[in-house]
Amino acid sequence: MNGSDSGFNPAFNIATIKQVVNEAIERVRMQTPTRLRDLIRQIRAARTAAEERSVVNKECAYIRSTFREEDSVWRCRNIAKLLYIHMLGYPAHFGQLECLKLIASPRFTDKRVGYLGAMLLLDERQDVHLLITNCLKNDLNSNTQFVVGLALCTLGAIASPEMARDLASEVERLIKSPNAYIKKKAALCAFRIIRRVPDLMEMFLPATRSLLTEKNHGVLITGVTLITEMCENSPDTLNHFKKIVPNLVRILKNLILAGYSPEHDVSGVSDPFLQVKILRLLRILGKNDAEASEAMNDILAQVATNTETSKNVGNTILYETVLSIMDIKSESSLRVLAINILGRFLLNNDKNIRYVALNTLLRTVHVDTSAVQRHRTTILECLKDPDVSIRRRAMELSFALINGQNIRAMMKELLSFLERSDAEFKAHCSSAMVLAAERYAPSSKWHLDTLFQVLLKAGNYLRDDTVSNTIQIVSAAPGERQAYASMRLWTSLERSALSADATEKQPLIQVAAWTIGEYGDMLVSEASNAISMVDDDGVDDFTRPTEEYVIDIYQKLLWSTQLSITTKEYLLLSLAKLSTRFTTRGGQDKIRVIIDTFGSHIHIELQQRGVELSQLYKQYAHLRPALLERMPPMEASTATERERDDSDTETEQPLTNIQTEQNPLLDLINGSELLANGDVEHTPIAPTNNNSNTNDILDLLSGLDLSTPSMPAPSVAVSVANNNLTSPSLLLDGLFASEPPVTQPQAECVVRALERNGVLVELCAVRGGDTATLTMRARSHAASTISDFLFQAAVPRTFRLDMMSPSGTVLTPQGEITQVLKITNPSKTPLRLRIRVSYSIDGNPILEQAEVNSFPPDLFN
Repeated sequence: MNGSDSGFNPAFNIATIKQVVNEAIERVRMQTPTRLRDLIRQIRAARTAAEERSVVNKECAYIRSTFREEDSVWRCRNIAKLLYIHMLGYPAHFGQLECLKLIASPRFTDKRVGYLGAMLLLDERQDVHLLITNCLKNDLNSNTQFVVGLALCTLGAIASPEMARDLASEVERLIKSPNAYIKKKAALCAFRIIRRVPDLMEMFLPATRSLLTEKNHGVLITGVTLITEMCENSPDTLNHFKKIVPNLVRILKNLILAGYSPEHDVSGVSDPFLQVKILRLLRILGKNDAEASEAMNDILAQVATNTETSKNVGNTILYETVLSIMDIKSESSLRVLAINILGRFLLNNDKNIRYVALNTLLRTVHVDTSAVQRHRTTILECLKDPDVSIRRRAMELSFALINGQNIRAMMKELLSFLERSDAEFKAHCSSAMVLAAERYAPSSKWHLDTLFQVLLKAGNYLRDDTVSNTIQIVSAAPGERQAYASMRLWTSLERSALSADATEKQPLIQVAAWTIGEYGDMLVSEASNAISMVDDDGVDDFTRPTEEYVIDIYQKLLWSTQLSITTKEYLLLSLAKLSTRFTTRGGQDKIRVIIDTFGSHIHIELQQRGVELSQLYKQYAHLRPALLERMPPMEASTATERERDDSDTETEQPLTNIQTEQNPLLDLINGSELLANGDVEHTPIAPTNNNSNTNDILDLLSGLDLSTPSMPAPSVAVSVANNNLTSPSLLLDGLFASEPPVTQPQAECVVRALERNGVLVELCAVRGGDTATLTMRARSHAASTISDFLFQAAVPRTFRLDMMSPSGTVLTPQGEITQVLKITNPSKTPLRLRIRVSYSIDGNPILEQAEVNSFPPDLFN
């Protein structure tokens, strides 16, 4: 009887027998741990989060206790449970070293769980990560392909730059392995290593090119993936691999012409995954390369015409083919074929395919616009799609297709879309329609009609720039078109006031109020009957209103509690302007009564406007026609400026404001010499130098005696009163120049600052502690009227200068202009003041400059 007959297996040696005996003793000594499936059942059976945490904590405590045993036979099961606990979000870092022990085990089942744990629990920020490098190197040299595959997968998942450099040579060797399983795993690992350390790319070049000669599809697809990654990251490598275009074309052609292969067939298509990978690589290799593009034109045409489109697998290949055709230097007929494929995608019932088609057409519409125009009807039908993403892409593509020939038809469809679209579309759609109408409008009348339709259908969702752009277009239109605009907008304004939807169309009311306020005289004149009001629908619905009726509509809107404050501001100012456009006495009185009621409005802005405009009827009636006259045409901004992002506008605008504010300061400082006390320099006004260096500001007071010990280095604080009658704030200052009655200290002294050309400038100083009040009084003894009078002043930095607005800018003979200056001087140092006065006499500009330092020393005591 031999050993096999007696049940003894000669393959067992003494070490194996000892291991089996120890495992049996261990099972007897320790209780069997919970199996993974039982732990999953317990956790899923927990009714509350606290109960789940209790189960997990109890199991983690048991797993920690078993880890303290040197030779635990249940380590593999415990690590598997710990990985499940880690996937639930609980801490499992205490199992990292146990994963290393499993990796070092000679058993494949232990290695598999150990490597899985390493991929989930380890990262390059932990020191344990470095201990696995030696285990990986040993397993990469294993005789078992599955062990080598485990090591390659783990290396690709957790490789740090240092680990990648240490093991890159091993991966490069395995790429040349005759085993297809190891070869594809090594190629994918090289792909991950290159992503982590691009410097190692050159090492894999020779071995990578040989992957395309393999017949195994797994090796081919991994090889194409690796080459694609290399070409995307290195232009030199891209040029190196352009030689493989014929090989890729041959592989793709074999896939198309190959018969049925059960191993690679997916819905009747031979290995679609490999085809997609090859098409993407061809797109990268053929971009901006005419020779490579010519080599792949034929195969791309074959793929586009021979691929089955009844299944999503074929549509995927066609989509990649279209992208490749549009990216390379392909023939025009091939581009038309690609766009026709996308046009068929638009007719597909699958919403994902329609979205992909619209997105691709939007990216390629600039390449061949005429070919995309053939599918315009289908694209416009997508505006009615129930899916919001498809409607958005269809809207963007529709605007890209607008040109001078189809503007009327496209705008008609887009207006219908704007009317029924959701709120999220209205703002963008209306702004884009305004820009398109301005660029391609066939006539000014059509342009205005379209703008008014946009205002009507977009409602309150219009952007602010749309309102301002529309107002600019109306202001720059010819007189006949301005009258037409006022009549069209009056019709809309009347309907809004008489219906309940006025609050939903406030931008329309704002534009209508501005237009009627400017051109209201054309609205009520007899000539308005001769202007055609027939719109695109052929309807003439305009009836010339009376002045009293227009005022009644305004009153109804102003009395409305639903309109915004901004809209009422438009209406109130428009009503004030109509007082200079209308001629009947009754209408004038009614307008004045309406305006007076806003003098006690609860909102401060409307109250201010009401008070100011009321003053124009009372104290300043002679100024009302000039102040409320028709505005000149506004300057049009270019389409490029309107299409800029809001972030760009916010970045550039403050710089413009700073330069505008600095110009008067630089004009005060530059080109002047500092003179002795009382001397005056008389020079013509020179143009402002916008390019002056800001260091010139330091020279403003360089001629003054600033040798006081407490005085810091010479520097200035400049305040400039820039008078402009068109400024709304100065309109208020001109109306209410008189200060409220307050108790003022008695004037201490009067300093004569300047006397030249019949102009006398005096500074009346009033003591007030740390703050002194100077009143500038300018008198004229000249025979002619002085215009554009401007007084400027500058003080050292230790002083603070606040200048109030002047009482006027025109100095008549024997007249007077006053301006209040408040100067704060905490250091109590003597006051040194630099002044500049500019004005015009008989059209001749005059500039006077002087230094004033004769103020009393105790002015600030």
